[in-house]
Amino acid sequence: MFEPLMPQKHSYKIELEPGEYLWCACGKSENQPFCDDSHIGTEFEPVVFEITEKKVYSICGCKRSEKNAFCDGTHKLL
Repeated sequence: MFEPLMPQKHSYKIELEPGEYLWCACGKSENQPFCDDSHIGTEFEPVVFEITEKKVYSICGCKRSEKNAFCDGTHKLL
């Protein structure tokens, strides 16, 4: 299994509106932390996540969170 790229070691703090989003799991997207289809041809797939409340979210930038799209502090151990 391949390791994803790490676009940044810390999370992205982003205000999101309610809706569905695609989180980049491969780390190759030019539109971090969201998918831009750069994963095509790799073993990675984007992670679909849904937001129900408008607020600032901490979205994983290191691509190693156990919570997928949401930061769980794993970057502090890297």
